[in-house]
Amino acid sequence: MRTLVVAERKASDLRRVSLEIAAKAKELGDVGVVEIKGERYSPLAYTTALAKKIEADKPDLVLIGATLNGRDLAARVAARLGHAYAADVTAVAVGSGAALVDRPMYAGKVRAKVRVPLPAVVSVRPGALPLKDAGPTPQTEAIDADASAEKLQFVKFAEVASSGKRVSLAEARVVVSGGRGLKGPENWHLVEDLADALGGAVGASRAVTDAGWRPNEEQVGQTGKTVTPDLYVALGISGAIQHLAGMTSSKVIVAVNKDPDADIFKIADYGVVADVFEFVPAFTEAVKKQRASS
Repeated sequence: MRTLVVAERKASDLRRVSLEIAAKAKELGDVGVVEIKGERYSPLAYTTALAKKIEADKPDLVLIGATLNGRDLAARVAARLGHAYAADVTAVAVGSGAALVDRPMYAGKVRAKVRVPLPAVVSVRPGALPLKDAGPTPQTEAIDADASAEKLQFVKFAEVASSGKRVSLAEARVVVSGGRGLKGPENWHLVEDLADALGGAVGASRAVTDAGWRPNEEQVGQTGKTVTPDLYVALGISGAIQHLAGMTSSKVIVAVNKDPDADIFKIADYGVVADVFEFVPAFTEAVKKQRASS
């Protein structure tokens, strides 16, 4: 069984999802890890470079992190080579000439087990695979992508830095999100204080970002970011299906809402029926004391 892992970097470090899929690939058998080098992500150039590598090495399985660029690249490469493709999976195994994957469907309402014939390309949701011991950083092989072959002219291209110093939302192991129950941006410090106490990232519902309380980069949901942390804390979030689609794969879900009939409680592992303005400050202080004593 030969697996090719396509790795991505954030600054100088490999993304956590790249380490996760590399660790899984080692469990499956022989593995190679590649990085595509280019001035910027360029769909056609990256697809051409990776397709050539796959045609040369002929791996049985190609694993790519389901990041913004990874989702785009995985689908394009699979189509270019005529390989089977499974997107945004949360578990990967192999058997009887096929990749056996789990993936959420219908906005997270269904968890499907899919048999994907090999050779196949699979994109893996960040945080879905365990990373108990990352071990040494995998050795990667560089592949050059020539974007000039596309003959495209870029008027402007610039990276936009994240608005905060906290851990990246997509890769965070703890996420604290807030919804309309916070009543206004002036109360958002409750979400931030708890996130900082837990060492996590801050998320928001679509209603919050649409209202302009928080930047779009913090939106969790079907039209925002999909997260799979070890702990997801939902504060004042009712549980609209659009939001649930982005976080139901979290390992443990804790919901705080004063409405006992809120839909968020249907999927929460732990639910607290309480006023966020009374509960959250007390809970944050308890977390700080616990962490200080441990």
